[in-house]
Amino acid sequence: MSFFSVPLSGLNASQSALQAISSNLSNVDTDGYKDQNVTFSDLFSQASSSNGALDPLQTGAGVTTASTTSNFTTVASTPTGIASNMALNGNGFFILQQPGGAIGYSRAGDFTTNKAGQLVAPDGSLVMGYPAQNGVVNTAAVLQPLQIGTGLTGPATATTKFSADISLDSATGIGETAPSSAITVYDSLGQVQNLQINYTKTAANTWSYTVTVPTSSLAPTTPPSTSTTTTVASGNLTFNSNGVLTSPVDPATGKPSPVSISIPALSDGAAAMNISWNLADSSGGSTISQTDLASGTSNEVSDGNAAGTLQGFSVEADGTVEGQFSTGGTIALGQVAVATVENTQGLQQIGNNLFQVTAGSGQAQVGIAGTGGRATVIGGAVEGSNVDVASEFSKMIVAQQAYEANAKTVTTFDQVEQATLAMLTT
Repeated sequence: MSFFSVPLSGLNASQSALQAISSNLSNVDTDGYKDQNVTFSDLFSQASSSNGALDPLQTGAGVTTASTTSNFTTVASTPTGIASNMALNGNGFFILQQPGGAIGYSRAGDFTTNKAGQLVAPDGSLVMGYPAQNGVVNTAAVLQPLQIGTGLTGPATATTKFSADISLDSATGIGETAPSSAITVYDSLGQVQNLQINYTKTAANTWSYTVTVPTSSLAPTTPPSTSTTTTVASGNLTFNSNGVLTSPVDPATGKPSPVSISIPALSDGAAAMNISWNLADSSGGSTISQTDLASGTSNEVSDGNAAGTLQGFSVEADGTVEGQFSTGGTIALGQVAVATVENTQGLQQIGNNLFQVTAGSGQAQVGIAGTGGRATVIGGAVEGSNVDVASEFSKMIVAQQAYEANAKTVTTFDQVEQATLAMLTT
């Protein structure tokens, strides 16, 4: 009675389907989970003869599991408000280094930071990406765990340029001075240095200026300076009858030329500074004018910053992790890498929301989010499960009915066998 194998194969197939369905339903709230579906194929026994029409007399041998496929359709991400959480919008996977060192790939972005300040998955796997040095991401470097917390400090950056809106009173007498402009800059160690710009009217519509720093802030010289201030830049400012700056101006563009300020080595050990005083705004207009108003300085803007401690971070669409520091500056801490494979169905599930590459999937192609067909990254959100509960219940009913039908077939075959044995023994 070899035909018992036919309904038994049906029972096994139905059991496989029910197992996949139950796994899907149990993971309906699992971040990044991808719905699985079992497909089947028939087992062929033989076709050793044919009928009068020469049609083959074929005998089926049951059913077997052909494949288990995953539905990698992206579902809408859910905002969590947690900066370390990430979701992928499109094709690709996060790259995770498991505690044993093996590499896995995941869609689940419910990341946190460990006590070492590294970005990690719930099972302790380390999120891999490109490192950053002094705020510059090196996408040519070997992937490494991303460090985004615990004692990180933002490097000090020396000021290289500044601008300010300056008004000089046209009623100032020749030989008289206008109130000076106090400008704050940072040296290469993050120490505040103070510039003072002094203005003296030398003729109608003409002013001289000097930029000074306290001599005490400079490295000692031989012989020592006896002056309390040191001039680091000087020149003249000329205006037309409408109070518009006419010198210094670039003759090629007609726009105000910047003033170069050179500060020698400083007493705190910081490097010498070269600073550009921009006299033009973003549209090319002058930031300094001569009007019949009281002299004054406003809207000072400069680059550079002191060293600071990490206060928080955010993740950009290209995976760059931008750290916010106590100084108010923003510096890149690293960049999350994204991997793709040629055949996602060839990936092997290994648990903990992780996949491994196989010969069927092909090797992972690693790169920057948003390039080469890779997904973009959504910070502060996670991708949910794409299990459709209603669909799973429909599949469950079908699988249950198939199981019951095959079980009934086994019972029927058993009854036939018992009847046959009874006839043979009488």
